[in-house]
Amino acid sequence: MAFIDRIGIDVGRKLAIEEAVAWAARHGVRAIDVQCDIAPNALESFDAQRCDAVREAAERHGVRLALHTLSAVNVAEISPYLREAADAYLEAYIGLAKRLAAKWVIVHGGYHFTGDTALRKDAAIARLRRMAEVARRHGVRLLLENLNGEPERAEVHYMPDTLVDTREFLDRIGAPGTVDWSFTINHAHYDPLGIAGFVAGMDMARCGEVRVADNNGLYEIHMHPGTGTVDFVAMFRLIEAAGYRGPYTCGWGTLEEMLEGRTYLAEKAREAGVGSR
Repeated sequence: MAFIDRIGIDVGRKLAIEEAVAWAARHGVRAIDVQCDIAPNALESFDAQRCDAVREAAERHGVRLALHTLSAVNVAEISPYLREAADAYLEAYIGLAKRLAAKWVIVHGGYHFTGDTALRKDAAIARLRRMAEVARRHGVRLLLENLNGEPERAEVHYMPDTLVDTREFLDRIGAPGTVDWSFTINHAHYDPLGIAGFVAGMDMARCGEVRVADNNGLYEIHMHPGTGTVDFVAMFRLIEAAGYRGPYTCGWGTLEEMLEGRTYLAEKAREAGVGSR
């Protein structure tokens, strides 16, 4: 497999999933992430006929599907009614992933409000443990994304954002092979430990996807590769040297910008000496 075939694109909700599969096939993209919260891919619109058509088209074109939940949905929800809604939301994504034969579902740990950190973290981990059992029954893999750190004095903070929290979430959830890691390098880049710190501190055998964008090293922003301060040659060399051979997913800008950046990333991988793998 050419290295560029390991680089997919996060379509999000930019296209209907049927159009996204056709677009990927036209451009030689072998993998796409899709969000299924609202139109044109609202969860409730996926009846058996639509699922069958999407699954068959993806298989015919050789396009791998993954689903990406919305980080605005608080997986750390503790309030009545909303607790049940958060469970139902994740269960619906898992069920849809099975019907579409999606390779995984990207999930998040929710967010806390500074004063309720432990309470929210415990709720999020307990919920993801329940979802791990649902996913196991359906034969679906979940990938927990390390999210972006917020300024220290911000009231709201995503979980997990640090290396320590990412490890704690995965350790306490357990279920390796059913719940693993989606490594967003641009979030790690402006953490004090940096990308190298996350690679050194995590079990890369549990990394199922590396999500890629550039970053200015200061705060949350998804930039076109080459316009920020991420050294992509060093990044590819480091991650591949740790034994990773999985997919990379572009996550910034427009579809056209991600296509252009995908070529840039493949060139940087070749410079790193891993482009032929």
